[in-house]
Amino acid sequence: MNPSNKLLVFAGSTRAHSWNRKLAGVAADLARTAGAEVTAIELADFELPLYNADLEARGTPAAAIRLKELFDAHPAWIICSPEYNGSYTGLLKNTLDWVSSPVKGHPQWSSGTLPFAGKVVGLLSASPGALGGLRSLEHLAPLLLNLQCWVTPKQFALSRAGEAFDADGQLTSEASRASVRAVVEQALWASRQLQAR
Repeated sequence: MNPSNKLLVFAGSTRAHSWNRKLAGVAADLARTAGAEVTAIELADFELPLYNADLEARGTPAAAIRLKELFDAHPAWIICSPEYNGSYTGLLKNTLDWVSSPVKGHPQWSSGTLPFAGKVVGLLSASPGALGGLRSLEHLAPLLLNLQCWVTPKQFALSRAGEAFDADGQLTSEASRASVRAVVEQALWASRQLQAR
């Protein structure tokens, strides 16, 4: 197994019919076709309370530790970010806050940036609006850079998402598929370059 070919894919939504969860599924399929070893996760499977340092002082939730391990084990990620009020979701922010918070005295997780530093992140979004959730990506990229991630120059925001998928959750437009593929392939390529250094 080539560790530089491992890709983590997730969406910043838990809605049953989320367009971003569908987009994450498309990205995962395209990455597998490109030869990547893909781990697709659902944030709904990682129950986390609203981040609170006083709560954390009583013990870091097991779900946060599991996410730290997953984030750290994958050199490349694809994040599909919904847009709420012109930014990314509270769910996504809360997840990143827990994963980036150091665990005092822990032999591995005493550094909050460990799960993030050096990871290559490709950003996608889907929205019913004309901009496709682009503003959420504009807010998310600086947060990831602050956590020492590498954010790919190529990003894709899928507009009019309500009309973009077929009944099987696949994109009907080949141009849209090509745009998703370009982000996935750039993230995998950059990850390989960094891992080879």
